[in-house]
Amino acid sequence: MADLSIRIDFGPDLRVGPGKIALLEHIAALGSISAGGRAMDMSYRRAWELIEELNTTFGKPLVESRSGGKKGGGATLTPLGLALVTRYRAMERAAAAATEPHIEALAAEIAKA
Repeated sequence: MADLSIRIDFGPDLRVGPGKIALLEHIAALGSISAGGRAMDMSYRRAWELIEELNTTFGKPLVESRSGGKKGGGATLTPLGLALVTRYRAMERAAAAATEPHIEALAAEIAKA
């Protein structure tokens, strides 16, 4: 079965898609950039680069990190980060519902071929 994926282009080099949203969700769930990256088989460096890209894209942080120490470090999503994830997933659900009959029809055509 085919799946629909959404990518939002905010400019020529400013894109948000399923990978960055998943990284944000993992960071929110696991409380750190490194753990979020590991959950996606991604290096800490790559995860950090993606977060920096997002923060730069939006001109405001989507992720706030705390350095380690006695209480330990970690990361949390900012209200903007949470809003991006929530709105992206809502758009994804709406698009999937709108395109479901077309995807099913296309799958039927492929099966007949």
